[in-house]
Amino acid sequence: MFRPADLLDLTQFAFPDLFESDANVWEALRRLPEFVQHHLRPGQLGAVIGSAYIGEAVFVGKGTTIEPGAVIKGPAMIGANCQIRSNAYIRENVIVGDGCVLGNACEFKNSVLFNNCQVPHFSYVGDSILGAKAHLGAGVILSNVKSVTGNVTVEKLDTGLRKFGAILGDGADIGCNCVLSPGTIIGRNSILYPNVLWRGVCPPDSIVKLRQQHEVIVRRR
Repeated sequence: MFRPADLLDLTQFAFPDLFESDANVWEALRRLPEFVQHHLRPGQLGAVIGSAYIGEAVFVGKGTTIEPGAVIKGPAMIGANCQIRSNAYIRENVIVGDGCVLGNACEFKNSVLFNNCQVPHFSYVGDSILGAKAHLGAGVILSNVKSVTGNVTVEKLDTGLRKFGAILGDGADIGCNCVLSPGTIIGRNSILYPNVLWRGVCPPDSIVKLRQQHEVIVRRR
């Protein structure tokens, strides 16, 4: 069983009732579209710099800045004091906590970001949950669909989800250009070094290093 409390501090999220305490944490992704539809109260309390697209089914909290070229298609709920940087693409059924960074050329879909998450450059976050203070380095991909047919599994458990990216525990830090395969679970405060391809469950407080062999030869002229 992968309960929400094992990975996430629900006090760092405005809608803890999205999660059921005795259910696997990924069940929140199944409930997310209906939950957003029920709780969304559209409104724009932030600041838009230049030209950005904001759909009708969007709430933006006070102090949030939306930079030129950003697209918030919605439905989406975005908290206070966030940075929605140029060319960020926020699609349907996204909930963003307070103090988050959604950066340049990053795409978000059917996902939840707890308070103070940072996704600043060139990343894809689909059907995923990022705990408080989680950080993605540039170019991180949270892959959400298997290459073969069938539901995503976690340690041979059928999640019942055809699309399921990753769950990152509070404080997880994913290095540049990592790719997390569908159904990845990263424990609290764990670190993946750059360029790691990870599949499965990473325990909390771990460091995953990628060892490479390099051959240096003399350049011929």
